[in-house]
Parts: sequence; C-alpha cells; structure tokens
Amino acid sequence: MAGALPVGNQSNSRAVTKVIIKVACLVLRHVGTTEVNMAAPRLLRTLSVEHRALHCARAFDEVHRALIESVPALKPEVSEILVRGEKEEIAAARRDGPKLWLFLVRNHGELTAADGQPSKAMQYEIGNPLTAERMTRHALAAGLYAPLRVMLYEDQSGRAIFEYDLPSSLFGQFGDERITQVGRELDAELETVLQAASGA
Repeated sequence: MAGALPVGNQSNSRAVTKVIIKVACLVLRHVGTTEVNMAAPRLLRTLSVEHRALHCARAFDEVHRALIESVPALKPEVSEILVRGEKEEIAAARRDGPKLWLFLVRNHGELTAADGQPSKAMQYEIGNPLTAERMTRHALAAGLYAPLRVMLYEDQSGRAIFEYDLPSSLFGQFGDERITQVGRELDAELETVLQAASGA
C-alpha cells in the first residue's frame, strides 16, 4: 500500500508516538501545576492616606497656566545624569536645579465630553527623578508614587480646586524614616507650588 510503513517501522512509530504523548502529558501537567502555583496578589498593608484639597482664588485657566509656568517641563538630562552615575552633576542639580519638574499633563476634562458633559479637569504628574532616587535606593516599590499626581478641576460653581495625596502619607507606608523624610520635603515643595499657582 502506498505510503504504508514496514512492520518494524510501524512498531517504532507507535513507540515514538507513545513517548510523544507521555511528554505532552508531562508538559501539560507542569503547565497546570505552574498555573496553580502562580502567586496571587496578596495584601501587604492597609493605608491611611491624607487626601488634601486646595480651593483656588484664581479661575481654572489662570491656575493651570500659572502651574505649568512655575513648574518646568522635565528635561531628559536630569534622568540621564543618574543613569550615567555622574555624581558631581547630580549633586549640582540637586543643589541648584528645580525642586519639582512637570513630567506629564493629561486633559481629563476632554474625556467627559464623550458623555455630553464637557468639563475642566487636568491631571499633572509632578516630581523629580533626583528626589525619587533618594527613596527608591532604599525601597524600589516607592517608585509607585514617583512622580506624584495632582488633579485640578473646576467644580459646578466654577471654582478651581486642586486635589492630591500628601506625599509623606504615601511614602510613610514603607516604614523607613529615610523615605518618609523625603516625603515630608515633598509635602512642603508641592504645597508651595500649588499655593502659588492657586493665587491663595
């Protein structure tokens, strides 16, 4: 018969097939075990975060403009000197450079237009890679909150409001005073720029 194997080859073929099936079963069993043994997210801690609101004396557009004018856009070289380990440049940037940089601005107000409810709301990512490194050197997970996020929105009465989580209350969860102290510095630095932009 065309394509038929000799008896000896058929026997070998059946043996090979059995081996393949056994291997496949072992692989499937391993995959199944791996899936079962995969670590599920576990609770590390429950936080008590201090959430703050700052009512602005200026109109929304004025506050937004004042903030982006007072907090410079992040320059790539700030991170680059850290990557290259340029200690003298890092020390000079920490001493003489801005305390806070603007990483990103997102217009959340535009998103609500999809539901026919246009609004004024901006989210800002604010921080400093040089400051973040002072914390992440002790606990890499601290990078979860660096940069910080700040929300500016206009309420129904037309008043502009900043909302944010107090940095020290976020970073304090790591139980390391070296990190918490940097968080307290960020408390003051962030409050300073927001107060100035708010016109309060």
